[in-house]
Order: sequence, then structure tokens, then C-alpha cells
Amino acid sequence: MKVASVLFASLLFLTVNSDWGTDLTKAKQQASTENKYILLNFSGSDWCGPCIRMHKEIFESEGFRTLAADKLVLVNADFPRLKKNQLSKELQKSNEVLADQYNPGGIFPLTVLLNAEGKMIKNWEGFPEGTPENFLSQLKSAMNAAN
Repeated sequence: MKVASVLFASLLFLTVNSDWGTDLTKAKQQASTENKYILLNFSGSDWCGPCIRMHKEIFESEGFRTLAADKLVLVNADFPRLKKNQLSKELQKSNEVLADQYNPGGIFPLTVLLNAEGKMIKNWEGFPEGTPENFLSQLKSAMNAAN
């Protein structure tokens, strides 16, 4: 039963989160053009419970969606384990390059706030403590401090 719920959540994650891109170079261009920040999330969509929970409870919240639309370019570096969910070799390689640069410790989930040039402003290891609103508050504070 637990496996079925995780698989369903990962399918839902992939379907609902179409706002998330996978190309940091394109995200940098968009962030620069639109004067936005980049939020890079490292996840394991079919095996990492906290990753699935983070997308469901935080990234799918109305408050986050509103903030993201105005201020963020979203990038997801996914590392699924199940064979049926494997990414293309090109995308796997791209995600590994991102991990080498921003997540060398292999932490899941890891959420990284970047400026338009790709410089790290702040990161959050694991599932953020507190409510989704606390995470949004921290995110807004980090963006304000970077201005």
C-alpha cells in the first residue's frame, strides 16, 4: 500500500508540476530577462517521501504558486530510482552536473535559491520545518536580503 501511494504521489508530482523546468541555462536567461530569482529543487520523485511531501504541501500551495509566478523561475533536478521513471540520458547528465555544483552532498530534498547568474543565495536542506507559510516567509526574506 505504501509503495502504491508513493507511486501515485510521484505521478501526481510529475503531472501537477509542469511549471518546473529542467534547464538551468534557460532558467538563468528567463530570470535575467524577467528580473526573477531561480528556485532549484533536488528531488527523488519516486522514492523520497520528504520530496513528495514538499511538492504537495509547499510547492502546490496557493501562496507558493503566487510567489513563484511573480518572483521565481522554477527548476527541478529529479533523481528517480524506478526503472520506469528513468529520465533521458541527457537529462540525467544535466541533473548530475547541477548536483556536482549545488548539491555535492546528495541531500534530498535540497532547495536552493539562486540569483539570475546562478549564484547561491540560500539553501534549505530536507523538508523545511514549520508550516508552508514559514518557508514562504524565509524565501521572501532571502530574496529581500539579496536585493
